[in-house]
Amino acid sequence: MLLGSMRRLVSMRLRPPLSCCQLCGPRRLAGRLGSLPHLHDPSPRLLSSSVGLLGSAAHPSRPSQDELLPNSRSVLAPAQRLVASCPTAVQPYLQLMRVDRPIGSWLLFWPCGWGLAQAAPAGCLPDPTLLAVYAAGAFVMRGAGCTINDMWDRDIDSKVERTRSRPITSGRVSVLDALVFLSAQLSVGALLLLQLNWPTILLGVSSLSLVLLYPLMKRVTHWPQLVLGLTFNWGVLMAWASAQGAVDWPAALPLYAAGVCWTIVYDTIYAHQDKADDLALGMKSTALRFGDATPRWLAGFSAAMMTSLVAAGVAAGQSWPYYLGLGAVGLHVGNQVRTLRIYDAADCGDKFRSNRYVGLLLFLSIVAGRWVGNREGDPSAAENSAPSAASALGASTVAAASASVQSSDA
Repeated sequence: MLLGSMRRLVSMRLRPPLSCCQLCGPRRLAGRLGSLPHLHDPSPRLLSSSVGLLGSAAHPSRPSQDELLPNSRSVLAPAQRLVASCPTAVQPYLQLMRVDRPIGSWLLFWPCGWGLAQAAPAGCLPDPTLLAVYAAGAFVMRGAGCTINDMWDRDIDSKVERTRSRPITSGRVSVLDALVFLSAQLSVGALLLLQLNWPTILLGVSSLSLVLLYPLMKRVTHWPQLVLGLTFNWGVLMAWASAQGAVDWPAALPLYAAGVCWTIVYDTIYAHQDKADDLALGMKSTALRFGDATPRWLAGFSAAMMTSLVAAGVAAGQSWPYYLGLGAVGLHVGNQVRTLRIYDAADCGDKFRSNRYVGLLLFLSIVAGRWVGNREGDPSAAENSAPSAASALGASTVAAASASVQSSDA
């Protein structure tokens, strides 16, 4: 009997301790946690999280939902599904040129569309062939710009949570392979450029210095968004030269300036997503420069954008649909600034992506204004009505910007 008792005592000491799951199971333990008064939650959130933790402990090999669903979304965007359906060897290169994130291509294309539409004769639509060439060019050159940016920033991207998984930083694409891929993209871009006239070709070649310079700006100035604006809106000038054989500078420069102000607005919003990492790494941006005063700065740039658009319409002889459309553009941009939460990365991302609709609204406004043109009968009446409509819209824009600044101060 004494020998049997000693054996039982030794076996109890050698037996590994039972886990919570083994003692009472996930459901019973979750029920006990939910019954505690200081952990009580009327919603099932705490109960489900407790069960999820217990389930992951019982099945350590099962991946979490965040691992299975990129960006914590169960449904991928169409562009992401397209990339995911391609061969595995091709996917890193498509991600390098951001095919899965097409917002940049839209933001690069819209200034080109504005220029083509504004340069079209009154009563005419923009040339569809030129629109197709510029759409393809925006897609290719935006990809080339992203490749250049990732090659420059590969050391920085490895230290930023949002960019750590990019193809070069994660090692899926070597720097040499990226350089060869960049050469292929620039070759396609050159072929597209050669389809246009010589003034456009010269303007296109001159823009390469801005493309190469932009990735360095965040290291030396708090205004890299200004350089990005100069780069992304260069298409206004190129498109005008393509449509008319030369740039009508008095009409094109206000439209170009409006695009630059617009880029500063949306890219400052974008930069607020990474401001903590940028500050830690010594990088600079308008988001860090403006800080908590960002709404006031963006209200000012929005007012400058709308004023420049009015001036562009007057210089180009636009008709009433253009100015009516500018009202919708101003409301959209003003709402972004008014409701922006600079410490909410998700909100900043949503606001940034919504700017594709700003570009679309302005494009449709220009097209409608050109299409109506002088079809209403008296050309002089159309010309005389434009300045009065412009002055009224300019006054309302300044008033809206002032109201936005006052609301942000409050």
